[in-house]
Amino acid sequence: MAWTWRFEAADGTEVAPAVEPEEFTTQGDAESWIGEVWKELLDGGAEQVTLFEDDSQIYVMSLRAAVES
Repeated sequence: MAWTWRFEAADGTEVAPAVEPEEFTTQGDAESWIGEVWKELLDGGAEQVTLFEDDSQIYVMSLRAAVES
């Protein structure tokens, strides 16, 4: 199993990440990484991220919502 992130603009189009991700072996590792770098990703133009387990989409998460809460 591989856990990966896709980085997206507000309209869902894919954008290049400001911080280059790795391929994660667990969901927890992927989520910990996003928790450490989300501000840099947001500053770099990613508004939301989608988590995948192999080819299966797990969820979409807004990076902007973390700033507004």
